[in-house]
Amino acid sequence: MTVRPPRVLYVMKQVELATRARLEEIAKPFGVTALQYTALTVLDRQDAPISSAELARLSFVTAQTMADMVAALERRRLVARAPDPAHGRRLLITLTADGQALLRAAEPRVAELEETLMDGISTSERAGFSRILDRARRNLAAAGRAPTPPRARSQGSGHDEA
Repeated sequence: MTVRPPRVLYVMKQVELATRARLEEIAKPFGVTALQYTALTVLDRQDAPISSAELARLSFVTAQTMADMVAALERRRLVARAPDPAHGRRLLITLTADGQALLRAAEPRVAELEETLMDGISTSERAGFSRILDRARRNLAAAGRAPTPPRARSQGSGHDEA
């Protein structure tokens, strides 16, 4: 009997599940979930405050889930909300100093996770892998099936969202 290799989508899902489980382990001592950590990293990469709807889209969660997450993060003073001067009732979200401190504290463990993920992959292969993943994401975004990338800060943070 011949066993066919798994589809790329299956392998990607397995990597995503394993990564999320490890990210949950990393985030837990900081009192946040992997989804909350991801939202904080998205905010960290923004060059301006963003709405909850935009944060939800960039964090791969529903608007309702994000509303609950933002409320919890705001109670912990990891994010702050302020009225959008251009739109009366819309609130814009920013990362606070406490949120930035949490990300800095978690960074070594997140970097270790990424290094584990990329173990045995050469520097040039890593660059190619990143380009391929980015191209796949852009292909899906162009087809209306994936979020567009966040507005990255001009100086860059040296890492992408978790």
